[in-house]
Amino acid sequence: MTPLVVASYNIHRGVGLDRRLDLDRIAKVIGELEADVIGLQEVIRENGAAHADQARYLASLLGMAVVMGETRAYGAAGTYGNAVLTRLPVLSSLRCDLSCGGREPRGCLRVDLSVNDTALHVFNCHFGLGFRERRDQVTLLSGFLKAADCEGPRLVVGDFNEWHRGPVSKGLRREFSSPMRRMRRTHPAWFPLFRLDRIYWDVELEGEEFHVHRSRLARVASDHLPVVARLRVRPRVRTVPYVTGDALPPAE
Repeated sequence: MTPLVVASYNIHRGVGLDRRLDLDRIAKVIGELEADVIGLQEVIRENGAAHADQARYLASLLGMAVVMGETRAYGAAGTYGNAVLTRLPVLSSLRCDLSCGGREPRGCLRVDLSVNDTALHVFNCHFGLGFRERRDQVTLLSGFLKAADCEGPRLVVGDFNEWHRGPVSKGLRREFSSPMRRMRRTHPAWFPLFRLDRIYWDVELEGEEFHVHRSRLARVASDHLPVVARLRVRPRVRTVPYVTGDALPPAE
């Protein structure tokens, strides 16, 4: 089985608990995780200085590929949303709209990655603050997860903004059955009280470990702590097609 390290991290636009914008510090925290793929939330992309495109700047520092999923406009000419950084080959990507009513636009970025001969479908989400909003967003996400072209294992990461066992927990536990405990306190980073950031995976991915990264740097770099899952990708079982008609061997 192929080992895989997956992480999720709300980088708070690169602003730490000391109110200082420091993307180099964020990059160091991500480097500590040694992740093959990481979903980032609250990422800004602006025209102008290189570091203003936060996802691309972080990817360049870490030597990773980047896919950005814009959710809404930011400032005069920028955008704001979710990003996926990865060391795996990117097959395709798609932005899924999770916006509800007149509330703040929300989104989910789907990125399809190649792991050996398997297509891994990564969904990076940032849910809303309202209870009913999150309930509706679980339903929307469920439709995206059940897309007909999702033939390989699915992986869901993100900031779900749910600090209790509500509709998000119930809906995703029904979708992803795993005995591993995946609700750990991640916010606020210095003294975490709320279980906002999570990772869910299909049974084709074998969970080995799930933990919150609590380094000294992570406690100040953002208002969230990153979560990390160590998984193994099971080898894909190839089915042998039925042989019929002229393809049958001659009778003995």
